[in-house]
Amino acid sequence: MKSIPYMQFRGGSSKGLFFKAEDLPADENDRNRYLLLAMEGTTEGDFRQIDGLGGATSLTSKVAIISKSKNPAADLDYLFVQVVVGKGKVSTTQTCGNILAGVLPFAIESGMIEATEPTTSAKINIVNTGGICEVVVQTPNRQVEYIGNAKVDGVVGTSAPIICNYLETVGSTCGALLPTGNSKDIVEGIEITCIDNGMPIVMMRASDFGLVGNESKEILESNQSLKHKIEQIRIQAGYLMNLGNVSEQTIPKMCLVSSPENDGVINTRMFIPHVVHEAIGVLAAVSVATACITPDTVTEGIANYSIQKSENSAMLSIEHPSGEFTVNLEFEAQNCDVKIKKSGVIRTARLLSIGHVFIPE
Repeated sequence: MKSIPYMQFRGGSSKGLFFKAEDLPADENDRNRYLLLAMEGTTEGDFRQIDGLGGATSLTSKVAIISKSKNPAADLDYLFVQVVVGKGKVSTTQTCGNILAGVLPFAIESGMIEATEPTTSAKINIVNTGGICEVVVQTPNRQVEYIGNAKVDGVVGTSAPIICNYLETVGSTCGALLPTGNSKDIVEGIEITCIDNGMPIVMMRASDFGLVGNESKEILESNQSLKHKIEQIRIQAGYLMNLGNVSEQTIPKMCLVSSPENDGVINTRMFIPHVVHEAIGVLAAVSVATACITPDTVTEGIANYSIQKSENSAMLSIEHPSGEFTVNLEFEAQNCDVKIKKSGVIRTARLLSIGHVFIPE
């Protein structure tokens, strides 16, 4: 068997294996085969992932591949790989903001980046979709600090904060913030908003499906007619969003929105794309928050927020099944147009293990 060094990190509400690019095959097909064998133990697909290091859910079947950046505007290149659980395949069509939170800690722990005191910052080139994220990690004594008071809903306990400021993520996958050119479209008789500020998502009012919007993950996933309808919309929206045939892709994500139940701006239930997220992804939350400040989207009349004339930044709390996710947007509002300048979030990460994964040859 072949031995490959790795680290495992929890990043935000996800976890995955982190590799240096130089430790994996340069050929994409060989690389993907190695990753499947590492995570599932087979290339044929195993929903249990019993012979690999995966956690048998989409949130725990993730991989980060890190290298020194070839982009002169960045320090590190980050390629995200989603293992499609039990299907014997991987996807690189999207990125993951949760896993991104572990990229700089990995780079420091593996010697790719030298830590400074009391914090270390780096610009990370998001290879999958483009755009750069400026990340700041707490490094007292020039070592990564994992213990702290920052709370991320969907994660037990607290940890040291990791600040992630996303730059140039607008339309990173679809080519435009509103890839259809409209604030709203109608597909299968349902009014939708297609939006991409780092993650392509399709937003729909929960009420248009006869839902309250606070239904549990289990109730939504057991509703076969709902899932069928949402998938029909997703397939058609893929073409409208310049993504082509998305039947075998993990994007766009599908988001049901409703009025906030607590002190947030809006309440969400996110399909990713066929199971319901226990929380919400980082860049999905950024896209939802962006829709809430964009005129005439499906959030209008639901979101508990409206832009004031002199306002150029906002903190928006996005509610999800296990709590809330706060997004800080910096923007320019001109008449009916909103231009996003920076999208900031606070995440946490923790190093879980260091070792070698053994790949059958």
